[in-house]
Amino acid sequence: REAPSPKMLAPCLLRRAVLAVPLVFVLAVLVTEPVRADQEAGTAIPAESRPCVDCHAFEFMQRALQDLKKTAYNLDTRTETLLLQVEKRNLCDCVAANLLN
Repeated sequence: REAPSPKMLAPCLLRRAVLAVPLVFVLAVLVTEPVRADQEAGTAIPAESRPCVDCHAFEFMQRALQDLKKTAYNLDTRTETLLLQVEKRNLCDCVAANLLN
């Protein structure tokens, strides 16, 4: 019996490779453990040391409330200052008008 020639061997090897590559890929996918979205590599923090979402929301709302209080106080102060300036101007205009008459 004659040994197969390289020209005949190439299509046979190519056909086997075409069949083997997808098979190896499917086996690799089945063997590996899927990574869940909450299981990122290197970022696992124990649940006991993580503050809960409600705590973060509470802290955020506390800061927002403090900012609103400061803003409201500043607006009140500015409004009072402007009202005093208007009253002073009206008073000065009234006094100046009375002096001219």
